Amino acid sequence: MSRVINPESAGKERTRLIKCIVLALRELMQQTEPNSASKDLAAFIAIALQEIHDSIDSSVNAWEKRGYWVKADRFRMEWEWTGRVSRAMKNALLGEDWGEVAGQSALIMQKFFTVQVPARHRLGTPWVGAYQRFLNESKNE
Repeated sequence: MSRVINPESAGKERTRLIKCIVLALRELMQQTEPNSASKDLAAFIAIALQEIHDSIDSSVNAWEKRGYWVKADRFRMEWEWTGRVSRAMKNALLGEDWGEVAGQSALIMQKFFTVQVPARHRLGTPWVGAYQRFLNESKNE
């Protein structure tokens, strides 16, 4: 029996989410006033950051099995900000504090300033309908 290889690893998903976040941030920065598109964009960013935060442990498990504790801890420390910023973005969005949303967006842009997304990408617009999903998840918490 041969090995089963999962092409959709946590690292690939994290890279895709990062690129989608960068695209959403670009769109959000072009908004002149808060509207339904702004809510979708901010909600998508908060949800995607939480998904990145949730994927950290699955990425680190392989290193910990081999005893690379320092590497695993470094990786956790490198990405721990995603959970904190996601919560701050969610709270700002629920309170409709667009100044805080802009502040958190600027912080995220600083973290992802090296990410290159080509003009002709295949990522689409994953943020469409994210605000409704965000509201449904907020009710369940």
